[in-house]
Amino acid sequence: MRPFPEPLDLSKLKVFPLAERVSMATIEETIVPIGRPLTPCSEVNTKLIRHAAAQIRTARTRGASVMLIYGAHLLKNGGHLILDRLMEGDWVTHLATNGAGTIHDWEWAFLGRSTESVEKNVATGTFGTWDETGRNIHLALLAGALCGEGYGRSLGRFIAEDGVTLPSVEELESQLRAEPNHPLAPARAELLQAIRQHRLPTGRIEVNHPWKATSVLAQAFLRNVPITVHPGIGYDIISNHPMFNGAVLGRAATTDFRLFTTAVEGLDGGVALSVGSAIMGPQVFEKSLSCVNNLRLQNGRSIVKNHSIHVVDLQDGGNWDWTRGEPPKENPAYYLRFCKSFSRMGGAMHYLQCDNLAFVQHLLHELSQPA
Repeated sequence: MRPFPEPLDLSKLKVFPLAERVSMATIEETIVPIGRPLTPCSEVNTKLIRHAAAQIRTARTRGASVMLIYGAHLLKNGGHLILDRLMEGDWVTHLATNGAGTIHDWEWAFLGRSTESVEKNVATGTFGTWDETGRNIHLALLAGALCGEGYGRSLGRFIAEDGVTLPSVEELESQLRAEPNHPLAPARAELLQAIRQHRLPTGRIEVNHPWKATSVLAQAFLRNVPITVHPGIGYDIISNHPMFNGAVLGRAATTDFRLFTTAVEGLDGGVALSVGSAIMGPQVFEKSLSCVNNLRLQNGRSIVKNHSIHVVDLQDGGNWDWTRGEPPKENPAYYLRFCKSFSRMGGAMHYLQCDNLAFVQHLLHELSQPA
C-alpha cells in the first residue's frame, strides 16, 4: 500500500512587505464620490431599481430586514461611500460579503492600494504572500473571537480602532486552566498558540489605517450595522501566510452565518439584494432560510414570506421574468444557477442585468428622493 501523503507545511511560506507589492488600484482612483453623475442605466433597469427602492421603503416602514449581499467587485468598482450612505439612511439593515470583499477593504484602509496581478504573482510564488494582510486579518479575528465576535465585526473594529489589545500569555493560561469548558476556551487556546508560534506581542498593538473613512467594514462597525463575512478555506490570499488557521477563520465565519440567519429571520415583508455575488450569496442565503423555516415550524410559526429578492449581475438574463418561475432549458436564463437558487427561496425574485456600481448608485438616488 502506498503511503498517505503529509499535508504541506505552510508555516514555511516566505512572505513579503505589502508595500513592496505592485498594486493595481489606489483608493483615490477607485472610490466613487457621492454626487458623481450617475452611471447610465437602461430604461428597463431604471424601472426595476425604482421598484426595489419602493419595496425597501415599505420594508423599513414595517421594520423588516433589508439585506445587501455583495461580491468584491462592488468595492473594486468604487462603491464604498454609497454603501455607507445606504447604512447611514437606515435603508440597509445587514451587509454580507465574501473574504475577498474584506481583503480589498482592509488593504485600501491600511495602505491606500489593493489588487495584484494573479497571473504574474502565481508564477513567482508571491500571489497573496503579503505579510501585513494575512497577519493583521488573523490578528483581528483572533482578538474578536475573545469577545464572541465574528469576522465582519472583528475586522471592522480592528480598522476603526487602529489595532487590538491582546491579553498576556499568563492571563490566557490562567483562564484555560480555570475554565477549560468555557465557550471561549477554544478561542483562547488558538490565540495562545498563535502568540507562541508566531511570537506575537501582547498588550496594545497599533495598526494605523489612514484611509479607514473609506472602509465599509469600519463604517458598519461604527454605525452598529451587522456586516457578515462568508469565506472559504483556501479561497482567499490570507491562506498564503504562515499564520493561516482554518479554525480561527471557521469560528469567525460560524458566528457570522448565525448573524446572517438572524437577518433572514426578520425578512417577512423585507428585501434581499444580491449584487455581484453569484456563488456565496445564493448558497448562504438558501441554507439560512432553511434554518429559519426549520426553527419556525418547530414553534408553530409560518415560514418566511412576502419577501422580495433582487439579483444584480452582468450575465445575460435571457429577458426572462423570474416572477413566472424557472425558464425553459432553451432560454439562456436557465443556466444562471444563482438565479435559479434565489428563485426557489419563496417571495418574488427579480433579475437585473446591470453593472453593480450603476445599481447601487441609482438605488441610493431613488431612496434619497422625497417619499
